[in-house]
Amino acid sequence: MDRRKFLKWGGVVLPVASVLPARAMAHIDHEKSEPIKQSEQIIQPGKSADYAIRINTGLIEVGPQQIISTTTYNGQFPGPLLRFKEGQPTIVDIYNDTDKPEQFHWHGQFVPPDIDGAAEERTPYIPAHGMRREVFTPNPAGFRFYHTHVIAGNNLSAGQYNGEVGPVYIEPKKEDGHYDREEFIVLKEFDPYFMRGGDMAMDFLSGVVIPELKAMQEKAEKESPVTPKGYEVGYKIFTINGRRLGHGKPIRVRYGERVLFHILNGSATETRSLALPGHHFKVVALDGNPVPNPAEVPVLWIGTAERISAIVEMKNPGIWIMGDLSDDDRGNGMGIVVEYSNQKGKPRWIAPKPFKWDYSIFGRPNIQSPDPDEVIEMLFAKQQGADKGFNRWTINGSAFDMASMPAMFHLKEGKRYRLHMRNASDDIHPMHLHRHSFELARIGGKSTSGIIKDVAMLGGFQEMDVDFTANNPGLTLFHCHMQLHMDFGFMALFDYI
Repeated sequence: MDRRKFLKWGGVVLPVASVLPARAMAHIDHEKSEPIKQSEQIIQPGKSADYAIRINTGLIEVGPQQIISTTTYNGQFPGPLLRFKEGQPTIVDIYNDTDKPEQFHWHGQFVPPDIDGAAEERTPYIPAHGMRREVFTPNPAGFRFYHTHVIAGNNLSAGQYNGEVGPVYIEPKKEDGHYDREEFIVLKEFDPYFMRGGDMAMDFLSGVVIPELKAMQEKAEKESPVTPKGYEVGYKIFTINGRRLGHGKPIRVRYGERVLFHILNGSATETRSLALPGHHFKVVALDGNPVPNPAEVPVLWIGTAERISAIVEMKNPGIWIMGDLSDDDRGNGMGIVVEYSNQKGKPRWIAPKPFKWDYSIFGRPNIQSPDPDEVIEMLFAKQQGADKGFNRWTINGSAFDMASMPAMFHLKEGKRYRLHMRNASDDIHPMHLHRHSFELARIGGKSTSGIIKDVAMLGGFQEMDVDFTANNPGLTLFHCHMQLHMDFGFMALFDYI
């Protein structure tokens, strides 16, 4: 299967990350990019700060004689696993060893704007060759992560195209112990390039296309003075925990083990799938938040910046490939070997049966979310190739202006708001709200409740309703988590009045 048929047209324009010669391999710590375990790669408390993070350029060995240079945290990818205690204040020192100002975003946490790590919320930059101390109380409990939050634009060596991604686990006051051990998995692509066209197939998402929204895009395309489709981003290197499939240590398991996988899609632009032949994933949490109805699925579909925590019972001995459904992406590295003890042979891959991803199966059936105090209407649209060959994205007709950074929506503390999102484009958008979580109320034409997230995929020509309570005052950023979409207008600010 060719890139899941995500990219219908292609043409390489600008390769960025370089593959270095074999002689550079001597500079690589071979243990840094192995699967992250609960007890490994945790930054130990120091005398002054609990944790220290250094942003710098590092070399990552992604495969045999394949070394890339990228911006990293503490010289490794993924960045170190940070474990916090729910409700326990922490101090983090962040050092920027690069030549450019940086932002450090605590994705999914309820922190104030000056800590959140977004310039749009007026978070101060960490200056080049400077540092910033951050003192805060990590919350809410669960699987979060940290990453850069700078605009990359047409620079594929900036923003989340780099290796600036690391996992966070905030330990709850009471931990569910219905598993034997944890494995942290970070999915990530490297060596990006621009290409023309490339619409993403939507057949893996449940839901129906709304003709009115489809007609809006068709009308916009007919009226557009720009004929070619805007640039999209492709990749040459695909990794799990910084290693291509077959490189590095496998995940070794024992028969009967219950393994809790914490899986993060750390991509800048890609929706990812993940399957383990002969096994099912019991999804217990989405974006770090326990789901009301844990359910078993054969395939995980994970939008950019989404996280899934799922338990797998190891009851099918063998040596298996856990990897992406795309033959191309898996062949280029998006997989990892899962090896049962006392098993020999070559890793095997068996494609699962087609499966529709439906958030609502994890929610409360037949129970609707309570009515909000106010509904905020949002229409997302694409202006084809309108910004020097790049698509320009708008919310209610306006692209976000980085020069003035105005607030588009206004909140009153304590009120419950519903974001009624309508997607008048054929693209999938992983929508993210900073400093708050939201509850899925309606998605893909289905009502649901109890599913708490901070990122959710909105299908092409579909609608989605999410509810949140305005309980964290200050400027709050809302955006599509596709770096390419965010950079070209797909953002909006909320303020509290």
